[in-house]
Amino acid sequence: MEFYQVLAERYGLKPIHAQNLISLLDEGCTIPFIARYRKEMHGTCDDQTIRSFADDLNYLRNLQKRKDEVTNLITEQGNMTPEIQASIDKAVTLTEIEDIYRPFRPKRKTRASVAIAAGLQPLADEILKQVPNTNLATMAAPYVNEEKGINDTESALQGASDIIAEIVADHTNARKALRDIYWNRAKLATTWVSEKDEAKTYETYKDYSETIKTMPSHRILAINRGEKEDAIKVAFKLDETTQKQVFAALYKEFLKGDAKQYLKEFDSTTETQEKKTTKEKKADIKLGDMEIHDFVVRAIKDGYERLLAPSLERELRTTLTENASKQAIKMFELNLKPLLMQPPLKNKTIMAVDPAYRTGCKIAVIDSKGMVLDTGVVYPTPPQNKTEESIKILTDMIYRNNVDTISIGNGTASKEAEIFVANLIKTLNKPVQYAIVNEAGASVYSASKLGAEEFPQYDVSIRSAVSIARRLQDPLAELIKIDPKSIGVGQYQHDMPQKRLSEVLEGVVENCVNEVGVDLNTASVPLLTRVSGLNSNSAKEVAKYRDKIKSFKSREQLLDVPKLGAKAYEQCAGFLRIPGADNILDNTAVHPESYPAVNKLLALFNLDADAIKNGALNNLPNAIQEKGEQSVADYCGIGVPTLQDIVAELQKPGRDIRDSLPKPVLRSDLLSLEDLQVGMDLDGTVRNVIDFGAFIDIGVHQDGLVHISQICDRYIKHPSEELTVGDKVRVRVIGVDVEKKRISLSIKQADKD
Repeated sequence: MEFYQVLAERYGLKPIHAQNLISLLDEGCTIPFIARYRKEMHGTCDDQTIRSFADDLNYLRNLQKRKDEVTNLITEQGNMTPEIQASIDKAVTLTEIEDIYRPFRPKRKTRASVAIAAGLQPLADEILKQVPNTNLATMAAPYVNEEKGINDTESALQGASDIIAEIVADHTNARKALRDIYWNRAKLATTWVSEKDEAKTYETYKDYSETIKTMPSHRILAINRGEKEDAIKVAFKLDETTQKQVFAALYKEFLKGDAKQYLKEFDSTTETQEKKTTKEKKADIKLGDMEIHDFVVRAIKDGYERLLAPSLERELRTTLTENASKQAIKMFELNLKPLLMQPPLKNKTIMAVDPAYRTGCKIAVIDSKGMVLDTGVVYPTPPQNKTEESIKILTDMIYRNNVDTISIGNGTASKEAEIFVANLIKTLNKPVQYAIVNEAGASVYSASKLGAEEFPQYDVSIRSAVSIARRLQDPLAELIKIDPKSIGVGQYQHDMPQKRLSEVLEGVVENCVNEVGVDLNTASVPLLTRVSGLNSNSAKEVAKYRDKIKSFKSREQLLDVPKLGAKAYEQCAGFLRIPGADNILDNTAVHPESYPAVNKLLALFNLDADAIKNGALNNLPNAIQEKGEQSVADYCGIGVPTLQDIVAELQKPGRDIRDSLPKPVLRSDLLSLEDLQVGMDLDGTVRNVIDFGAFIDIGVHQDGLVHISQICDRYIKHPSEELTVGDKVRVRVIGVDVEKKRISLSIKQADKD
């Protein structure tokens, strides 16, 4: 089956749409461009679907590449058979391919490879036929060869047993059967092995076990970290029933005799002392004197316990970690977008307070365009406690710069800084509000090459304060300067596959930037770099050309930018805006390639560009419906989805889609942890959504936790079904631990009295 057919079926697409997506991706089109401007070609898939489609396409291509490699390797060995080839062709995962190749993979020196080198493979093959009443010692006698280290029949039989054990461990069907049994029934068990204070973080796992199939991702990652820090030991645990299933599967594959008698040992209700004694006697019997089925059972057990079980357990731990990482990365992805898409605080002069104790609070004031107006340092926090002096300095700065809003970083000394600011506001003769801003990554930015390039005149602490102010003013424009992993909207980011985490989060940033659009005449180079079709070099060229011509008057001028070719222009033009351009379409998401279609559309309804500027197109959708949407689209030479997008843009040229989202919460007074009482109902903002709940900012330095069970009355599998970062929620305080600084909240109980 062709890739496009597989993907069309997987994503519910028409085959032609899947083919078109593959072609567009292979042509080098960016995902934002494909999602926005090629809707007719793929059936209006959104950017997330296209990213997932691209990932799956890459997996299928890697799978096919590996199939070809394995086919060639097995063929070169002279071991290819029609059955093996059919299995390779039928495989749908890389794991299946590796299972098929496993018996043929060149191995380092093993007990089995030594035995094979000594010429014992034919003996192992003969034993596996399991002919009844066979004398093993007699069978092994011809293979005694002192020159090859086979000094007697016992040595020959042990070598044959080692070969059989490896055959068991490498067998494709056996591994698949046991993998399924383990996945559905095996447990992961942990024991606490460290009494160090730092190990108490993992006290939950002091004596813990859970079926691996049901383990939530955050627990898997916590166990992995605890094991890495030598706080806990981790092992797989199988109950008797599961062990019986394991060996039943192995005996079915390799044992030609009656397996029932060998499975009785796993039944504790029939395990008598007599049977135990019999087992002990069997353990002492010479290999040459064993009944052939007993010999094979012994080899099967050795292969399972020494080779297959450890291999499967390593593989399953890897699978668990990969699945948990995928879920954790997904949560980063889900949390990052609403954080980036927070509405900007427009037309405000903002003072930032970057709190600290010993070194004082760094201050930066920015104007409505993000330009730095003033900077300073005050010491209202311990140990200096220069409160009066700090009030005087900041009061002067507030009046001098006409500050509207104060942005306070949520790091060290944030609570003390918030108390100080709240008291400061009460002394002012003008309305000023404040907000607590997540400063995660601000120090990374301030010490970065980019931070130094933007503000060479300031030290890192002042740069950090500027970033805290700009995060409130325009979160997207500021946060794109920081590695997305440092923004702090997930769990265990340092335990993730860093390459994949970066790819996913960079994709989110790219989607957000292009969904909002970028002002071509004011955007920083880092912001331009995120625009579809541009990279760091072409973004610098755009900025350099902008400096040369003072400002862009039209999108068409982008074609004059050195090193920015026609393909890059096609990919980026629709996402770049020019407020005040002569052609109002240059300040919309309408792509230049569709300008002729817009002109046809306006002419069809006797409209012109002034109608767009004057907001006189409210009736346009109804007029289109009367003529027939498909008919109008055909007349304009575009598809219906593109027509719908154009009409939406013409009705609101220059709009910022973030303006329709909930605004930042601004306060003028504060609440402390000690003020909280069980039963209080408060308004809050979702700061982070995780697997077991969500953290809510309720105006206290510590965010409160709403456990998944307290989110809503109905059953939900994951908090993200109900909550998104930035959501405004009403919560009830259901628990306060002042000593541990923990707040428990409930959404479903709020305002129920």
